[in-house]
Amino acid sequence: MLQNIYKDTRDSMQKSLSALQRDFNTLRSNRVSVSILDNIRIDYYGSSTPLSQVATILAQDANTIIITPWEKPLIKDIEKSIQEANIGVNPNTSADSIKLFFPPMTSEQRKEIAKQARTMGEKIKVALRNIRQESNNTIKKLEKDKSITIDESKKGMDEIQKITDEYNKKAESMVKTKEEEIIKI
Repeated sequence: MLQNIYKDTRDSMQKSLSALQRDFNTLRSNRVSVSILDNIRIDYYGSSTPLSQVATILAQDANTIIITPWEKPLIKDIEKSIQEANIGVNPNTSADSIKLFFPPMTSEQRKEIAKQARTMGEKIKVALRNIRQESNNTIKKLEKDKSITIDESKKGMDEIQKITDEYNKKAESMVKTKEEEIIKI
């Protein structure tokens, strides 16, 4: 019974770390990544569609992304969505594609992006604490229902705390690694 709670706790915490990694992919570091465009959506025949589902997106080099829409009339919509997303560049439009030229980051921009990474890390730590709380509440309920003893309940909560500490360390490590990646010139 407690083993299932431990497994569910680990699964939930791992999903939180995966979400943190996806969030980190949207942050710019030394080399520009196409994942910086992951949150951009286009109005495509009346529905909000991710940019990656209506265009080919390629990183040409460390500072340039080329977007080639599958339908040419979408160029204006894509250009407008990129401008509204405020990702730090203005799109350069040609007849059949859009180029995004990212200038090298200043140290001030690097510090600001590192700060965003820390904020994302803090949000994940809150999520981990919430998962811990839910697991502990489940254990308390089992104790109250007399499904487990008081000793088993205490051991279970100690194990949940160990799991939480483990995932907190992983989250801190991920944040530290991302900050170093961002700050590094």
